[in-house]
Amino acid sequence: MQPDVVVVGAGVVGAACAEALSAAGVRVSVLDRGGPASGTTSAGEGNVLVSDKAPGPELRLAQVSRHRWPELLAELREELGEELADAEWEPKGGLVVATTEAGAAPLEAFAAAQRLAGVRADVVSTTEAAELEPHLTRELTAAVFYPEDAQLQPVLAATSLLAAVRARGGTVHSGVSALGVSIDGAGAVKGVRTSSGVIPCRAVLNAGGPWAGEFSAMAGAPITILSRRGMVLVTAPLPESVRHKVYDADYVGAVASGDADLQTSSVVESTRAGTVLIGSSRQRVGFDETVRVDVLAELARKAVGLFPILADVPVMRAYGGFRPYTPDHLPVIGEDRRLPGLWHATGHEGAGIGLAAATAMLLADLFLGRESVVDPVPFRVDRPAVLAGVPA
Repeated sequence: MQPDVVVVGAGVVGAACAEALSAAGVRVSVLDRGGPASGTTSAGEGNVLVSDKAPGPELRLAQVSRHRWPELLAELREELGEELADAEWEPKGGLVVATTEAGAAPLEAFAAAQRLAGVRADVVSTTEAAELEPHLTRELTAAVFYPEDAQLQPVLAATSLLAAVRARGGTVHSGVSALGVSIDGAGAVKGVRTSSGVIPCRAVLNAGGPWAGEFSAMAGAPITILSRRGMVLVTAPLPESVRHKVYDADYVGAVASGDADLQTSSVVESTRAGTVLIGSSRQRVGFDETVRVDVLAELARKAVGLFPILADVPVMRAYGGFRPYTPDHLPVIGEDRRLPGLWHATGHEGAGIGLAAATAMLLADLFLGRESVVDPVPFRVDRPAVLAGVPA
């Protein structure tokens, strides 16, 4: 049977949307020019955060997603079994710290604003911070604990979601490139043109991450999706040394910035395997995959500033990835009114893993005409930032 919806992109956002649609009885086919979770998702740290978002529509989406992720994973385990649905969910909380006098007041003010939006943001003393993280530097001026922050393994999460799609009769195609859409006489989508031929459908979901802008142009309805590259260091396995996600308060500013120049901030967290992930960097370099040693050195230097114990720990590997970025820092979620049947779910930048569960809920609500889980207007396709520079 031909699908109702073809999802272009098998990363965590595309996989989550495909799962939500298939759960509602929609026939779904997912395709990716690589393989499932082989692009941006494979280069993520697995963060499910509320701590790094200012009050507004993205924070609201993050709060819904944080609530949905453990529910969704439990549903997948019930449906598929533990072996196919283990995404290494860890609700371990996050600790945000300031290490300068100038950074203390802004951190506490940011936390106060978040509390008004319903986020648990507990200001803790430096002594309490040391109890939470015994190996953390004592050179702190302020600290805020976010018990709602969590982490999962992004590739496992995406493949679990796609396993559910397959179990419900959907299909997943690796190594198939989307080349555009076919249009019927009324000017609506009737299929997706691919490297393996045309797949008939009544709708296509553009979930191509940093490459979503490229596909939107091929479909004839371009949107502005830029790429920002990020790098991560991975240490050799260690005894327990970092208990929570820990980052310096300047990370929030880097997330919100649109500066094309290199920005780094200290982000440190452990994994279930005992390795420590060290980030984070952001730089607009297009799709240049060059591994920049100077960036890695800066990440290492800042991480040691937070956790001196890491100074003599060997680095096992480094990896980088491209994140889909919109000029106004909000995802694009919804139907493209210029081309009926074309939908978008992209532009999450480094928050796609955390926001995927709520993005899928919103996308499915809109597609099925249900009441939306969050206000969809801030994420609409036709907002000026998304269409900036796009020909009328």
